Amino acid sequence: MRPTIRTLGSAVFAAAAAIACSTGVAGAAPADAGSSSGSAIVSTASDTVGSGPEMSAFLAAFGYGLTNPDAAPAGANDWNCKPSADHPRPVVLVHGTWLNTYDSFSFLSPQLARAGFCVFAYNFGRETLLGGGGIGPILPGRYGVGPLEDSAKQLGAFVDRVLAATGAPAVDVLAHSQGGPVTNQYLKFEGGQGKVRKVVTFGATTHGTSLLGLASLGRFLTNLGLDVLGFYQPLIGQANTEQVVGSPFYAKLNADGDTVPGVDYTAIGTTHDEISNPYEWTFLTPGPGATVENVTLQQDCPEDVSDHLTILYSPRAASIALRALDPVAHPNLVCTFNPWIIGGSGHL
Repeated sequence: MRPTIRTLGSAVFAAAAAIACSTGVAGAAPADAGSSSGSAIVSTASDTVGSGPEMSAFLAAFGYGLTNPDAAPAGANDWNCKPSADHPRPVVLVHGTWLNTYDSFSFLSPQLARAGFCVFAYNFGRETLLGGGGIGPILPGRYGVGPLEDSAKQLGAFVDRVLAATGAPAVDVLAHSQGGPVTNQYLKFEGGQGKVRKVVTFGATTHGTSLLGLASLGRFLTNLGLDVLGFYQPLIGQANTEQVVGSPFYAKLNADGDTVPGVDYTAIGTTHDEISNPYEWTFLTPGPGATVENVTLQQDCPEDVSDHLTILYSPRAASIALRALDPVAHPNLVCTFNPWIIGGSGHL
């Protein structure tokens, strides 16, 4: 049994490592920095500092994010921005695990701003290795590692600030990976219903992940009484273990269905997703008063081979998001090659 556990742990660590390749914003108060989940792990959220350049490739954005871990993506966090009649809701960007808002959205954010949206971004789930965030935070800018319940509260505090600053009645949310269940947790349990009109997700771990079967094996062994996931949590962090299929977090989150009334959801998945898989688990089943569009990135565009990270640098994924937010102004979808792992907005 022990070799199996060691192999599982090494593989989980390797897969998680693939993800990881007190400041103030002018005119805004500091972000909520508290935790009230009852967990011993206390994570924080923080505002961005300055703005980074627009990027077309994930690896380039990741490198910039290592040396500028709190930079905002271009086009985001103009706290004087007022929504227009054509785009009455600000867009809030929610990053994933072991990532930050810059390396996640340096391609999408400026496109949204040029399209006329007020865009807002922040970093959430900040934690240290010793605090329980796992080894991810050893590298600068590896956020989204705290308990998902706390991250949802931090999202709620940020949305309230955006609504207060813009005077908008609600926001739209673009969320990657962990950002999907964090947004759902906010909508269902943290006062978000009525404050969000549209949700667009990219490779969201909506129903957890099997991590190519490794996480499923870990859950199976843990449920048998051999706490594999607990043993490796100090390495991979609580946010990662909560996203394993079958976790208590998902049992509560999805107990009454995938959606909440009054929200339009667009869930984008890629067949090449090596982290959130099976990729169909990113999709949603609509409940009462909600609409859902589940989109496989490769449908009618097999040349787009975006993976879990480069989906955020896919011109096709960006066009799907823009169509979801404003179908009148952006009715057409782009189809172009987008490299796996590297990501290059259609170029090598």
